[in-house]
Amino acid sequence: MVLRKKAELEKLRNTYPFTLLTAEEFNEITDESELRKFKKNEFLFHEDEDEIELFFLLEGLAKNILHRTNGEQFSVRYYYQGDLIGLMIMLAGGQMKFSVQAKQDCEVILLKKRAFLKVMTNNKAFSEIVLEGIGVRMKTLYNEITRKRNEEDSENISLFRTRVEAIMNPPIFISQEATIVQAAKRLREVLTTGLVVVDEKQNLVGTLTQRDLLHSIVSGETDQLIKSVMNKRPYKAQYESFGYDILSYFKDDHVDFIPVIKHEKVVGVLTAESFLQLQDSNYINLSHSIHHTYSINDLTKLAAVNNQLFIDFVEALLSNNTYAYDVAELISNYNDKIHRQVIRIVLKEMKLEGYGTPPVNYCFIVMGSQGRREQTFSTDQDNGLILANYEHLTNKQEIENYFKIFAEKVNIGLKECGFPLCSGGVMAKELKWRRSLNEWIIEVKRWVKETDAEEIRNFTIFCDFRPIFGDFSLAVRLRDETTDTVQKGKILQLLLMKDTLRFRVPLNPFGLIITSGKTKSVNLKKGAIMQIVNGVRIFAIKNGIKNENTIKRLTELKEKEVLHPRDVNNVKTALHILMTFRIKNNIKQLRSNSLLSNELLVEMVTKDEKNTLKEALGIAKRLQQMSEISVGRKRGI
Repeated sequence: MVLRKKAELEKLRNTYPFTLLTAEEFNEITDESELRKFKKNEFLFHEDEDEIELFFLLEGLAKNILHRTNGEQFSVRYYYQGDLIGLMIMLAGGQMKFSVQAKQDCEVILLKKRAFLKVMTNNKAFSEIVLEGIGVRMKTLYNEITRKRNEEDSENISLFRTRVEAIMNPPIFISQEATIVQAAKRLREVLTTGLVVVDEKQNLVGTLTQRDLLHSIVSGETDQLIKSVMNKRPYKAQYESFGYDILSYFKDDHVDFIPVIKHEKVVGVLTAESFLQLQDSNYINLSHSIHHTYSINDLTKLAAVNNQLFIDFVEALLSNNTYAYDVAELISNYNDKIHRQVIRIVLKEMKLEGYGTPPVNYCFIVMGSQGRREQTFSTDQDNGLILANYEHLTNKQEIENYFKIFAEKVNIGLKECGFPLCSGGVMAKELKWRRSLNEWIIEVKRWVKETDAEEIRNFTIFCDFRPIFGDFSLAVRLRDETTDTVQKGKILQLLLMKDTLRFRVPLNPFGLIITSGKTKSVNLKKGAIMQIVNGVRIFAIKNGIKNENTIKRLTELKEKEVLHPRDVNNVKTALHILMTFRIKNNIKQLRSNSLLSNELLVEMVTKDEKNTLKEALGIAKRLQQMSEISVGRKRGI
């Protein structure tokens, strides 16, 4: 092993810019180095680790992973043979965090960052090359941040609509009369990218970033005052500016720290990471509160069914004639936020309890109405986990144990936040709903070939899965790998249709509403809404449509000329009417502290409302009949 390490260190020695080091400097950097190997999908390091060293990649391919606020992972670069991994994290002093995962089997040399920084301080040429590389990576990050946002995600608003006040961080001030050493200590204390330099009247006179500090140390200016080495002409952003305008500064000269000015005073600062948090909606205050809540107990107060502000907000939207299916999407998005925060809390809890960080990549998926973004207040849990293929790894049992405990904690946390456990067991804590990507693909193919009337309900729930946290590409690959198989499953489609017919739309041949029980009620979900959802799903499956949302499926069916535009508009109208009744009914139940249900007391609605309900039920019944007669035939609704 010693000879092996010696040979690999020789590779490092002959790689630029390590060729700029003296023998003594090279020995100092590599004195405590280690040779390590990582299997495909293993993490070289995780963003939640307290101490991250540097890694020189000898063999293989790796990628960095960051998280957006919506829980999605994304990568801004790959690491190839000869790349040095961890530099940006080291120089950002904890302000920039990301994980690095092996895309192929990797072999690396681990270098201690303490020794690396010391050599950078003493070797100016080496330091400048390293810093130049950081600048290039900052531009890569900028390009990723500014790429077009997904227009279908209603929560994210464009950069030009977001003002910097929503994304800025609090400023950390320091006097221009302070020394370089004092500035270094201050940066270390507060773990920030830069400091705002002010005079005795607290007026802005410049900025000092970690990069400025490193340059001054390399130049031997440690005995100087800040005012002699600071950036005296920093870029500035006005408090009312839009994020899009300021992003251009991050591209020019690789700027990474910008003060925000209001009435000539610094009120905040922007860094590259500020723009990774860009997300907004009409309920930004509640969303912000969720993201900054760090215990399940406190998060429970923000749950949709418990929070009066959110209930009032939903009621106001309906009063302003917002489409009910759009309101349902908003409720689903809000619940997504709760789910993501529960997952973040559990991840920290797992680490504190000694389980460490996730051993492989994973994706937490939601299914059923949440997967379709069609939730109301009356809902339970339907979720699962897709794990990166791990069967080839030696710590297979450890991986399975980690995610078993993780999933149980998440499901219990969600229960405490107002999402009852699924009576059918469709939850990540159940082994059936927690599989590797390959296992999921095999299971879907088995469903298509062997499923029966009992299992078809599980498939119906699964079919509408959607990723909300982790490596979204796992969910995308699962959808891509199975869409064609499901599309060709004629027996499966027949079973789906029969399952839909278990509940008939409560409308008799004379157009009168059929009620049930002493209360003379109608189950809006089972008797009407699900007939539309199921019917549209069958058409979507038959035509290879991947979208999980009913409204978007209808739009694609219209574009493919599977359904006539008139039919699509009728179904959308019916869905809006039925969801309006359901959400308003839920709000009434919440206001009176009654149990949430989907039962609508028909005697309690007005005559006009009853006529509207009849029309919606009539459309749902015609869609159900259409599915029963011929799934693929175009018939008027």
